[in-house]
Amino acid sequence: MRVLYIHTERFSWEAKDPALDVRDEPTSGRAENALVVFVTVEKGDTADEDFLRQVARDVVDVARKVKASSIVIYPYAHLSNELARPYTAREVVNKLYEVVKSEFGGEVHKAPFGYYKAFELRCLGHPLSELSRTFRPEQTRQEKKVEEKRDFYVVLTPTGEEYDPAKFDYGGYEDLRILVEKEVFKKELGGGTEPRYLEYLRKFGFEWEPMSDVGHMRYAPDATIMMELVEDYAYMTAKSLEIPVFKIRGTNMFKLAESAIETHAKLFGERLYVVESDTDLILRYAACFQQFAMAKDWVISHRHLPFGILEIADSYRHEQPGETVLLFRLRRFYMPDLHIFTRDLQEAINVTYKLHEVIFREIGKLGRTYVSLYNVTEEFYKSHRQYLAELAKREGKPILVRVLPGQKYYWVLNVEFHIIDELGRPREIATFQIDVGNAQRFGIKYVDENNQTRYPVIIHTAILGSVERYLYAVFDTAAKAEKEGKTPRLPTWLSPVQVRIIPITKDNLKYAVEVADRLEAEGIRVDIDDRDETLSKRVREAETAWVPYICVVGAKEASEGTLSVRERGGGQYRTTPEELIKKIKDEVRGYPSRPLYLPRFLSQRPSRY
Repeated sequence: MRVLYIHTERFSWEAKDPALDVRDEPTSGRAENALVVFVTVEKGDTADEDFLRQVARDVVDVARKVKASSIVIYPYAHLSNELARPYTAREVVNKLYEVVKSEFGGEVHKAPFGYYKAFELRCLGHPLSELSRTFRPEQTRQEKKVEEKRDFYVVLTPTGEEYDPAKFDYGGYEDLRILVEKEVFKKELGGGTEPRYLEYLRKFGFEWEPMSDVGHMRYAPDATIMMELVEDYAYMTAKSLEIPVFKIRGTNMFKLAESAIETHAKLFGERLYVVESDTDLILRYAACFQQFAMAKDWVISHRHLPFGILEIADSYRHEQPGETVLLFRLRRFYMPDLHIFTRDLQEAINVTYKLHEVIFREIGKLGRTYVSLYNVTEEFYKSHRQYLAELAKREGKPILVRVLPGQKYYWVLNVEFHIIDELGRPREIATFQIDVGNAQRFGIKYVDENNQTRYPVIIHTAILGSVERYLYAVFDTAAKAEKEGKTPRLPTWLSPVQVRIIPITKDNLKYAVEVADRLEAEGIRVDIDDRDETLSKRVREAETAWVPYICVVGAKEASEGTLSVRERGGGQYRTTPEELIKKIKDEVRGYPSRPLYLPRFLSQRPSRY
């Protein structure tokens, strides 16, 4: 922050035309014997009260030295080329004004932010009448980090017993020990070698996009099929909560001039993607903005509640370049973001029991489980400890609870569900939060049984996690299987190609096409390797591509109407097309289906490498 002090005999200002969408009311004013504080807010400045109190005390100290009877805080964007974004600058200036008022005994005025202004001043011209200052928030940031250590952790058992994480016996709870080591004691765990799953991604076309920003991916046809299948499945899992769910679409850009957007966005700080256009915009970091903007326009009765709104939201978070991880930590990703609107906190709690069940059910289908971190406000912990113990009981193991002393965020409860990956590291996949603040902030209302207007309590959840993180869990599961000596494979419903038919010679191609037609008619993704390569090479490449069912057909199979099948991880056998169709349909029952996003014949596909 850069500041110019001018001690004036008199000072007056008049707001003219708006300069920004982010602005105050257009007030004018004047002051006598005033210390005018021209304030330029720079990148990195924050509305942290300790930082602003440091600035305010210097302002007041100068005002007292020059014997000014009033102070004017004047937003002024001309002392630096490294300006903060307007929404940040306005917040900092307005909060500085409030802090100066609390420190100074005389009159304190503030010129409006976001306008072209005319001003007149008469400088008194003594040695202290013109001074400049530069303030940096780094020191107070360090102090704030020390303050944040006031958060404390406990291990809570299913019977409601509370333990110091440093003294808990982790015998039989290795996953919890790993989570505690990372979250409580800040130890870097696992790693040291490249995760095995990265090798798998190349074959399915999950890659970084080198011509974009850091942390942005591209998805080849195989990867696209998998992404869309997970998106479809996210809607199915939301519907399994047995409440009405509305699927919507929306924009990914929102005005920072909107106060609700601005307030919500401040929680993400430097992780925001800011876009310069006719006005300052941010790229959304989840679906909250669009769903809340839509829900505020709905006429909602208590009879409609609870209900959910789901969007597969392209989401943006400005992760540090060195922290981006393929599929896991991205700057742009897809979030199946579900918000559940409930009457009150108690109904929200009741809904989370079913939500919790579904979250564990879905990770269980991959043969995995979660270890949980519950972030809670201190007030919520004191009043709802038994609720948390009940969730621990349903998990069948202790949970880690982080207790925050104040209401820093919009939620009172934020649960992170972690898997322990192949390298022994906690990796958050699914989540849910209980939000008690955003309904009022965005103006979302419902009418209760007594015809009174109320604000709903909102549950935020990603049951599967982001699309990419769910797939990360899938590939990490395959890596763990391979480490245990098993054949790594994808679930059949997620496999881009579920069946590959390999005719032994060109003479067998007609039968291969007939079988493919029958499988495709049943919604099975099937292709045909008609290339002029040896049979052994084609089979080997199908195995390398993790195709679940490889069907070799020759003259014998064509004459008998059978298939010679190599099942991934399941041996070799002979069967009929009808039996194979039944087997696959039984295997994928309850999961979504998508067509093949590639030409059926491998001879028609260019190589990606």
